[in-house]
Amino acid sequence: MEIKEKIQSFTNLIVWQEGHKLVLDIYKATKVFPNEEMFGLTNQMRRAAVSITSNIAEGFNRRSAKDKSHFYAIAHGSVAEIQNQLLIARDIKYIGKPEFSQIAERTVLVHKLLTGLIKSVLRS
Repeated sequence: MEIKEKIQSFTNLIVWQEGHKLVLDIYKATKVFPNEEMFGLTNQMRRAAVSITSNIAEGFNRRSAKDKSHFYAIAHGSVAEIQNQLLIARDIKYIGKPEFSQIAERTVLVHKLLTGLIKSVLRS
């Protein structure tokens, strides 16, 4: 029987690592958005992306499965928010199709990883 080592930090979670890459992707993509979007779509996308990793971090440090899953569920919602905002950015031509596809794929990965994490927490 293999003994799994307990993860000591949220930064060791693959979902946090992929979420962090998503944050960096969003910051890079929104850097070239028009200045008039600074307090609109740019800010909204950045806040939603940061919310993903922030809620994973907060959930990781909670004690109960209920608390953990609550914060992970909020992160889930932020991923959906990013997915919607990406579609808008693509449709108004702020982001090209190749970059859209790359970032959209990462959102799907983060969503799946979060789903797995929530299921794992609720089973324990």
